Amino acid sequence: MATTTKTGYCNGSDMLLYIAGKAVGHCTTHTTTITSETKDRAVKPAASKGISAGLWKNKGVTGLSVSLSAEGLVFYQETETGYKSCLSLIGKGQSVEVKCMERENADKPYLTGKFVIASLERTDAAQDDATYSISLENDGEVDFDETAITEVPESAGA
Repeated sequence: MATTTKTGYCNGSDMLLYIAGKAVGHCTTHTTTITSETKDRAVKPAASKGISAGLWKNKGVTGLSVSLSAEGLVFYQETETGYKSCLSLIGKGQSVEVKCMERENADKPYLTGKFVIASLERTDAAQDDATYSISLENDGEVDFDETAITEVPESAGA
């Protein structure tokens, strides 16, 4: 398979979110948020330092979490993961397999893991497209593979 070198800005349509083995269908946007949970550590300054040296706190990472959200249009002939399948999945009360990847790198996701569907919302406005949104939170360790993201630092091209 020939590798295409991408240039310029990443088009959001190239990035896909898969839930339970299928891409989120008719997805208009998805967001990934990676959070570090931290703890402040304040210590008394060394005797040789001024009292103001004790004003600076150290941070320690005590946990990591990932949350994902997506929005899409409700489509009657949906063949991917749409509102109906999300409703079925949340009703089971179990975690689901999730992965994020570039469209042309389906065999190499940059994020994989088990996630719990934290919320599922549907909006049916008069005379407008019906939409849905889903929020997911990691259930255990998430695997990241930064090599699966097409981003070439300037120094790598020289």
